[in-house]
Amino acid sequence: MQVKGISHITGGGFYENIPRSIPDGLCAKIQKDSVRILPIFSLIQERGGISEHDMFNTFNMGVGMSIVVPAAQADEALGILKTEGEDAYIIGEIVRSSDGEKIELC
Repeated sequence: MQVKGISHITGGGFYENIPRSIPDGLCAKIQKDSVRILPIFSLIQERGGISEHDMFNTFNMGVGMSIVVPAAQADEALGILKTEGEDAYIIGEIVRSSDGEKIELC
C-alpha cells in the first residue's frame, strides 16, 4: 500500500489542511455530495447564516482525516481501514491543477 499523503482535518478545515499534503501542480477534487454530512451541520449553517465555505473550513463537515492513495489501491485502503474499525469512504480524487489551486469542492 502506498500512502501518498495524510491530512488531519482540524482548525482550518479542508481549505488549509488538505492542500498541505498535495504537491504543486496537483489538486484535491472533493465531491461535496460524497461527504457524509450529519444533520447537525445543516442546522448550524441554517441557524447561523454560515456560508458553505466557512462550514467546511470551520467544522470540516465531520471529516477528521484524509488519506491519499493511488486510485488502484483505494479499495484495498478502504478494506484495511474498515477492518480496523474506521468508517472510511472516498470523498474525491487527486487531479492536475489547471489554475494553481490545490483544493476544489464541487
